[in-house]
Amino acid sequence: MGKIKIVTDSALDMTSTELKEMGITMVPLTVLVNGETYLDSVEISAEEFLLKMADAKDMPKTSQPPVGRFLEVFDELGADGSQIISIHMTSAMSGTYQSAKQAAEMSSSDVTVVDSRYISKALSYQVLEAARMAQSGHSVEEITDRLDEVRAQTKLYIMVDTLENLIKGGRIGKAQGFIGSLLNIKPIANLDTGALSPVTKVRSHAKGIKFFVDQLGEELKGKELIHFSLVHAGNNSAAFSEKLKEEVAKMTGFKDIDICITAPIISAHAGPGAVGIMYQAKNI
Repeated sequence: MGKIKIVTDSALDMTSTELKEMGITMVPLTVLVNGETYLDSVEISAEEFLLKMADAKDMPKTSQPPVGRFLEVFDELGADGSQIISIHMTSAMSGTYQSAKQAAEMSSSDVTVVDSRYISKALSYQVLEAARMAQSGHSVEEITDRLDEVRAQTKLYIMVDTLENLIKGGRIGKAQGFIGSLLNIKPIANLDTGALSPVTKVRSHAKGIKFFVDQLGEELKGKELIHFSLVHAGNNSAAFSEKLKEEVAKMTGFKDIDICITAPIISAHAGPGAVGIMYQAKNI
Protein backbone atom coordinates (compact mmCIF):
# COMPACT_ATOMS: atom_id res chain seq x y z
CA MET A 1 0.00 0.00 0.00
CA GLY A 2 1.40 3.41 -0.99
CA LYS A 3 1.69 6.38 1.28
CA ILE A 4 -1.24 8.72 1.96
CA LYS A 5 -0.54 12.44 2.37
CA ILE A 6 -2.86 14.99 3.98
CA VAL A 7 -3.54 18.49 2.63
CA THR A 8 -5.67 21.21 4.20
CA ASP A 9 -6.13 25.00 4.24
CA SER A 10 -5.35 27.83 6.66
CA ALA A 11 -8.78 27.89 8.33
CA LEU A 12 -7.87 25.06 10.71
CA ASP A 13 -6.09 27.06 13.46
CA MET A 14 -3.01 24.85 13.76
CA THR A 15 0.53 26.20 14.06
CA SER A 16 3.19 25.55 11.43
CA THR A 17 5.04 23.45 14.03
CA GLU A 18 1.97 21.27 14.64
CA LEU A 19 1.44 20.81 10.90
CA LYS A 20 5.08 19.89 10.35
CA GLU A 21 5.07 17.35 13.19
CA MET A 22 2.11 15.54 11.61
CA GLY A 23 3.39 15.86 8.03
CA ILE A 24 0.35 17.92 6.94
CA THR A 25 0.58 20.29 3.96
CA MET A 26 -1.36 23.55 4.42
CA VAL A 27 -2.39 25.66 1.41
CA PRO A 28 -3.16 29.19 2.69
CA LEU A 29 -6.03 31.44 1.73
CA THR A 30 -5.31 35.14 1.13
CA VAL A 31 -6.34 38.14 3.24
CA LEU A 32 -6.44 41.77 2.07
CA VAL A 33 -6.24 44.44 4.76
CA ASN A 34 -5.21 48.11 4.49
CA GLY A 35 -4.52 47.64 0.78
CA GLU A 36 -1.95 44.90 1.44
CA THR A 37 -2.36 41.24 0.50
CA TYR A 38 -0.99 38.46 2.72
CA LEU A 39 -0.95 34.67 2.67
CA ASP A 40 -3.09 33.77 5.70
CA SER A 41 -1.09 32.58 8.74
CA VAL A 42 2.09 32.51 6.60
CA GLU A 43 2.87 36.15 5.83
CA ILE A 44 0.77 37.57 8.65
CA SER A 45 0.10 36.19 12.13
CA ALA A 46 -3.23 36.12 13.93
CA GLU A 47 -2.06 38.85 16.32
CA GLU A 48 -0.69 41.10 13.54
CA PHE A 49 -3.92 40.78 11.59
CA LEU A 50 -6.09 41.86 14.54
CA LEU A 51 -3.97 45.02 14.93
CA LYS A 52 -4.21 45.82 11.23
CA MET A 53 -7.96 45.11 11.16
CA ALA A 54 -8.50 47.51 14.10
CA ASP A 55 -6.80 50.32 12.12
CA ALA A 56 -8.33 49.48 8.73
CA LYS A 57 -10.65 51.98 7.04
CA ASP A 58 -12.31 49.25 4.96
CA MET A 59 -13.51 45.76 5.84
CA PRO A 60 -10.80 43.12 5.23
CA LYS A 61 -11.35 40.83 2.25
CA THR A 62 -10.37 37.21 1.75
CA SER A 63 -9.92 34.90 -1.21
CA GLN A 64 -9.57 31.14 -1.63
CA PRO A 65 -6.35 29.58 -2.93
CA PRO A 66 -6.27 29.48 -6.75
CA VAL A 67 -6.89 26.17 -8.49
CA GLY A 68 -3.35 26.34 -9.89
CA ARG A 69 -1.81 26.39 -6.43
CA PHE A 70 -3.70 23.28 -5.37
CA LEU A 71 -2.71 21.61 -8.64
CA GLU A 72 0.99 22.30 -7.98
CA VAL A 73 0.71 20.86 -4.47
CA PHE A 74 -1.22 17.75 -5.58
CA ASP A 75 1.14 17.00 -8.47
CA GLU A 76 4.20 17.46 -6.28
CA LEU A 77 2.94 15.36 -3.36
CA GLY A 78 1.68 12.59 -5.63
CA ALA A 79 4.79 12.41 -7.83
CA ASP A 80 6.09 9.45 -5.79
CA GLY A 81 2.81 7.55 -6.21
CA SER A 82 1.30 8.69 -2.92
CA GLN A 83 -2.45 9.13 -2.58
CA ILE A 84 -3.73 12.45 -1.23
CA ILE A 85 -6.66 13.35 1.03
CA SER A 86 -7.38 17.09 0.91
CA ILE A 87 -9.65 18.24 3.76
CA HIS A 88 -11.10 21.74 3.71
CA MET A 89 -13.20 24.35 5.46
CA THR A 90 -16.95 24.18 4.90
CA SER A 91 -17.94 24.78 1.29
CA ALA A 92 -20.93 26.82 2.50
CA MET A 93 -18.58 29.63 3.59
CA SER A 94 -15.74 29.48 1.06
CA GLY A 95 -14.88 28.36 -2.46
CA THR A 96 -11.73 26.64 -1.16
CA TYR A 97 -13.26 23.16 -1.36
CA GLN A 98 -14.33 23.77 -4.97
CA SER A 99 -10.85 25.04 -5.89
CA ALA A 100 -9.31 21.88 -4.46
CA LYS A 101 -11.95 19.74 -6.20
CA GLN A 102 -11.20 21.32 -9.59
CA ALA A 103 -7.45 20.85 -9.08
CA ALA A 104 -7.97 17.21 -8.08
CA GLU A 105 -9.79 16.54 -11.36
CA MET A 106 -6.90 18.09 -13.30
CA SER A 107 -4.09 16.48 -11.30
CA SER A 108 -2.18 13.38 -12.37
CA SER A 109 -2.20 12.35 -8.68
CA ASP A 110 -4.87 10.28 -6.90
CA VAL A 111 -6.65 12.96 -4.83
CA THR A 112 -9.74 12.66 -2.63
CA VAL A 113 -11.22 16.01 -1.58
CA VAL A 114 -13.30 16.23 1.62
CA ASP A 115 -15.67 19.00 2.72
CA SER A 116 -15.18 19.06 6.50
CA ARG A 117 -18.37 21.17 6.95
CA TYR A 118 -16.44 23.02 9.66
CA ILE A 119 -13.77 25.66 10.28
CA SER A 120 -11.08 26.34 12.88
CA LYS A 121 -10.20 23.65 15.43
CA ALA A 122 -13.32 21.68 14.43
CA LEU A 123 -11.67 21.30 11.00
CA SER A 124 -8.39 20.33 12.66
CA TYR A 125 -10.08 17.40 14.47
CA GLN A 126 -10.70 15.76 11.07
CA VAL A 127 -7.29 16.71 9.67
CA LEU A 128 -5.44 15.31 12.69
CA GLU A 129 -7.44 12.09 12.67
CA ALA A 130 -6.69 11.63 8.96
CA ALA A 131 -2.97 12.27 9.51
CA ARG A 132 -2.79 9.79 12.40
CA MET A 133 -4.63 7.12 10.42
CA ALA A 134 -2.47 7.71 7.35
CA GLN A 135 0.65 7.21 9.48
CA SER A 136 -0.85 3.96 10.82
CA GLY A 137 -1.32 2.57 7.32
CA HIS A 138 -5.10 2.88 6.91
CA SER A 139 -6.64 3.12 3.43
CA VAL A 140 -8.24 6.22 1.91
CA GLU A 141 -11.68 4.63 2.29
CA GLU A 142 -11.09 3.78 5.95
CA ILE A 143 -9.94 7.34 6.63
CA THR A 144 -12.84 9.05 4.85
CA ASP A 145 -15.34 6.75 6.61
CA ARG A 146 -13.79 7.70 9.95
CA LEU A 147 -13.97 11.41 9.05
CA ASP A 148 -17.74 11.02 8.67
CA GLU A 149 -17.83 9.75 12.26
CA VAL A 150 -15.61 12.57 13.57
CA ARG A 151 -17.82 15.12 11.79
CA ALA A 152 -20.93 13.65 13.42
CA GLN A 153 -19.26 13.86 16.86
CA THR A 154 -18.31 17.51 16.40
CA LYS A 155 -20.16 20.68 17.38
CA LEU A 156 -19.20 24.32 16.81
CA TYR A 157 -20.71 27.53 18.16
CA ILE A 158 -19.71 31.10 17.43
CA MET A 159 -20.55 34.19 19.48
CA VAL A 160 -19.89 37.52 17.78
CA ASP A 161 -19.58 41.07 19.10
CA THR A 162 -20.64 42.62 15.80
CA LEU A 163 -22.51 41.33 12.76
CA GLU A 164 -20.85 43.90 10.48
CA ASN A 165 -18.04 41.63 9.24
CA LEU A 166 -20.33 38.63 8.65
CA ILE A 167 -22.88 40.70 6.75
CA LYS A 168 -20.39 42.58 4.56
CA GLY A 169 -18.40 39.41 3.94
CA GLY A 170 -21.54 37.55 2.86
CA ARG A 171 -20.89 34.72 5.36
CA ILE A 172 -24.00 35.10 7.52
CA GLY A 173 -25.68 32.00 6.08
CA LYS A 174 -29.02 31.15 7.72
CA ALA A 175 -28.42 33.71 10.47
CA GLN A 176 -30.19 36.51 8.53
CA GLY A 177 -32.65 36.76 11.41
CA PHE A 178 -29.96 38.35 13.52
CA ILE A 179 -29.79 41.42 11.28
CA GLY A 180 -31.45 44.42 12.88
CA SER A 181 -30.81 43.15 16.40
CA LEU A 182 -30.67 45.65 19.23
CA LEU A 183 -27.37 47.22 20.16
CA ASN A 184 -25.20 45.36 22.69
CA ILE A 185 -26.69 42.01 21.72
CA LYS A 186 -24.21 39.18 21.14
CA PRO A 187 -25.64 36.70 18.63
CA ILE A 188 -24.76 33.02 19.01
CA ALA A 189 -24.91 30.68 16.02
CA ASN A 190 -23.85 27.12 15.30
CA LEU A 191 -22.21 25.55 12.26
CA ASP A 192 -23.89 22.15 12.43
CA THR A 193 -25.16 22.34 8.86
CA GLY A 194 -21.93 23.69 7.40
CA ALA A 195 -23.45 27.20 7.38
CA LEU A 196 -24.23 29.55 10.27
CA SER A 197 -27.64 28.98 11.86
CA PRO A 198 -28.97 31.21 14.66
CA VAL A 199 -29.22 29.71 18.14
CA THR A 200 -29.86 32.60 20.55
CA LYS A 201 -28.80 36.12 21.56
CA VAL A 202 -27.28 37.24 24.86
CA ARG A 203 -26.73 40.70 26.30
CA SER A 204 -23.35 40.21 27.96
CA HIS A 205 -20.36 37.90 28.25
CA ALA A 206 -21.65 36.76 31.65
CA LYS A 207 -24.93 35.65 30.09
CA GLY A 208 -22.92 34.02 27.29
CA ILE A 209 -21.00 31.97 29.86
CA LYS A 210 -24.25 30.89 31.49
CA PHE A 211 -25.79 29.91 28.14
CA PHE A 212 -22.80 27.77 27.15
CA VAL A 213 -22.47 26.10 30.55
CA ASP A 214 -26.17 25.15 30.46
CA GLN A 215 -26.11 24.15 26.78
CA LEU A 216 -22.94 22.10 26.99
CA GLY A 217 -24.08 20.51 30.25
CA GLU A 218 -27.10 19.12 28.38
CA GLU A 219 -25.27 18.17 25.18
CA LEU A 220 -22.44 16.33 26.93
CA LYS A 221 -24.62 14.12 29.14
CA GLY A 222 -23.63 10.50 28.50
CA LYS A 223 -20.68 11.58 26.35
CA GLU A 224 -16.91 11.61 26.68
CA LEU A 225 -14.97 14.59 25.39
CA ILE A 226 -12.18 13.91 22.90
CA HIS A 227 -11.37 17.54 22.08
CA PHE A 228 -12.53 20.88 23.43
CA SER A 229 -11.28 24.14 21.90
CA LEU A 230 -11.84 27.86 22.28
CA VAL A 231 -10.63 30.35 19.67
CA HIS A 232 -11.08 34.10 19.78
CA ALA A 233 -10.51 37.34 17.86
CA GLY A 234 -9.07 39.57 20.57
CA ASN A 235 -10.81 42.30 22.57
CA ASN A 236 -12.66 40.98 25.64
CA SER A 237 -13.08 37.57 24.02
CA ALA A 238 -9.76 36.37 25.47
CA ALA A 239 -11.03 36.83 29.05
CA PHE A 240 -14.36 35.22 28.09
CA SER A 241 -12.47 32.19 26.70
CA GLU A 242 -10.42 31.77 29.89
CA LYS A 243 -13.54 31.98 32.08
CA LEU A 244 -15.46 29.50 29.93
CA LYS A 245 -12.46 27.15 29.96
CA GLU A 246 -12.57 27.17 33.79
CA GLU A 247 -16.31 26.47 33.84
CA VAL A 248 -16.12 23.64 31.28
CA ALA A 249 -13.18 22.02 33.09
CA LYS A 250 -15.09 22.24 36.37
CA MET A 251 -18.26 20.81 34.82
CA THR A 252 -16.71 17.98 32.80
CA GLY A 253 -13.38 17.22 34.48
CA PHE A 254 -11.81 17.53 31.01
CA LYS A 255 -8.51 19.43 31.39
CA ASP A 256 -7.04 19.37 27.87
CA ILE A 257 -8.85 22.50 26.65
CA ASP A 258 -6.90 24.61 24.16
CA ILE A 259 -7.29 28.34 23.58
CA CYS A 260 -5.83 30.36 20.72
CA ILE A 261 -6.35 33.49 18.63
CA THR A 262 -8.12 32.41 15.46
CA ALA A 263 -6.57 32.68 12.00
CA PRO A 264 -6.86 35.95 10.02
CA ILE A 265 -9.15 34.24 7.51
CA ILE A 266 -11.70 33.63 10.29
CA SER A 267 -11.22 36.91 12.20
CA ALA A 268 -11.82 38.81 8.95
CA HIS A 269 -15.36 37.45 8.76
CA ALA A 270 -16.25 36.85 12.40
CA GLY A 271 -15.05 40.32 13.41
CA PRO A 272 -13.17 41.56 16.49
CA GLY A 273 -14.30 40.05 19.78
CA ALA A 274 -15.74 36.88 18.26
CA VAL A 275 -15.37 33.57 20.10
CA GLY A 276 -15.57 30.04 18.68
CA ILE A 277 -16.54 27.16 21.00
CA MET A 278 -16.11 23.67 19.59
CA TYR A 279 -15.72 20.10 20.70
CA GLN A 280 -15.68 16.47 19.65
CA ALA A 281 -17.39 13.97 21.95
CA LYS A 282 -18.34 10.29 21.69
CA ASN A 283 -21.10 8.34 23.41
CA ILE A 284 -20.00 6.50 26.52
